[in-house]
Amino acid sequence: MRLSTIATLLQAEVLTCAELLERDVQSACGSDFMSDVLAYVKNQSVLLTGRTNAQVIRTAEMMDILCVIYVRGKRPDEASLQLAQERNMVIMSSHYRMYEACGRLYSAGLHDGNEDDPL
Repeated sequence: MRLSTIATLLQAEVLTCAELLERDVQSACGSDFMSDVLAYVKNQSVLLTGRTNAQVIRTAEMMDILCVIYVRGKRPDEASLQLAQERNMVIMSSHYRMYEACGRLYSAGLHDGNEDDPL
């Protein structure tokens, strides 16, 4: 799924790297706990979160996440946006809550990338 499609599905405002919206992604995850992202997330291209601190960008970078979507209309500070811009990471903000945002992406065919999951 293209990041531009995700932006449309989530009615998201693109905050950084709009020129990269034609990138394709294969999976997504949603978490507010960066320790869980580090411990359990594999092969994720998109991270949905309500956390707005710089640790989110650092974690996403470590996990090769291409796009971070802030839910509930949240926005990171300017330092985080600058860091994401330097790392060519697309940042979006959506008014949807985590549950709704994840559900919309799942319904549109974007899954968690876990081949072991029978669902």
